[in-house]
Amino acid sequence: MAELKRVACEAIDRVALDLNNISQELWKNPELNYNEHHAHTILTDFLENQGFHVERKYKLDTAFRATFGDDSAGPHVAVLCEYDALPEIGHACGHNLIAEVGVAAGVGIKAVMETSGQPIGKLCVLGTPAEEGGNGKGHLLKSGAFTEFDVVMMSHPFPYDDARPQNLISVDMVTVTYKGKASHAAAFPWEGINALDAAVTCYQTVSCMRQQMKPTWRAHGIITKGGVRPNIIPEEASLEYYIRAPNRAELNVLREKIIGCFESAATATGCKVEYDFSDMPYLNVISNQALASSFETNAKILGLDFKKHGLPTDNIPLGSTDMGNVSYVVPSIHPFFYIGTDEVNHTRGFTGATGAAAAQPYTILQGKAMAMTAIDVFTNKDLLPRIKTEFDDEPQRKD
Repeated sequence: MAELKRVACEAIDRVALDLNNISQELWKNPELNYNEHHAHTILTDFLENQGFHVERKYKLDTAFRATFGDDSAGPHVAVLCEYDALPEIGHACGHNLIAEVGVAAGVGIKAVMETSGQPIGKLCVLGTPAEEGGNGKGHLLKSGAFTEFDVVMMSHPFPYDDARPQNLISVDMVTVTYKGKASHAAAFPWEGINALDAAVTCYQTVSCMRQQMKPTWRAHGIITKGGVRPNIIPEEASLEYYIRAPNRAELNVLREKIIGCFESAATATGCKVEYDFSDMPYLNVISNQALASSFETNAKILGLDFKKHGLPTDNIPLGSTDMGNVSYVVPSIHPFFYIGTDEVNHTRGFTGATGAAAAQPYTILQGKAMAMTAIDVFTNKDLLPRIKTEFDDEPQRKD
């Protein structure tokens, strides 16, 4: 096994410059969700040149599937690429590096499959667009893109290293609309029904509810529409909220509580209310511990020490990703990796860091660790059964 892992790492090193060029090309040309056409071309062209069978526009216009091997001979392992950017601040979440890690791992795994002397399984490098607000993986799940896989892996840049993050929680998005009745605000105010009053009451009611919210719950929103002129009582007002909780079961509880806030504001002001939750909330990431342990061991072999790099451990930052939806369906890991900066995600400082040369050694190491973990899945006959047993017994999936 050690020799196979050496083969994978050497294959990645041989294309390290090409991998950096891919990352830089994505970083210099940031594209928003479902519009990652340039990234799609760059990634699929490279994988095709590396000998993968590439299916472009796979189920979504900017998704792709690049495969190698035979799943009748062993496990089917998927490594994921993300490549969408954020409005105005570009690759402030480092998806250019996520794509690089996925492609690097794919190159390393394929090299092992070619030199092992016998079929050991199947590899898929899956391009998953629209993580930033578009739930691309959720849509790919609905279309059946994940049904063939035994395990799924990806790795995400972050302010610290963590093989099994616990802070990627569930989130749902909701639009709330209040409808009242317009009237002249000075001459005939009693004839109006003020939708803005309902929106403000809603906002305040949600804020009041925070005292009864668990520390790991979140509700954050904005008023997106409040009227047209001060002398017209607003007949329509709208808010957008994100609500978050550690898992699907708690998210359902929080959803019912916040609906009470929406409806009570309508009752108090005489308005009608409509609320529209997303059809596919982002679920929390369930890290498969057996798979994460393999990844952690391999990363440590490569020299990673999993330091927190000065980030306070008593105030862990929370976030959400559509990889959580995948982890409810297929055994998954979503490690975080440090890229040599104290900047945090979704800032202009992090944008600069994801395009810097200093990020490259960390990124290449992640690709190698992921390739080595795939080799464990292919060659350690005890590992996949443990992964699947843990997945089947996971209580969060049953709630």
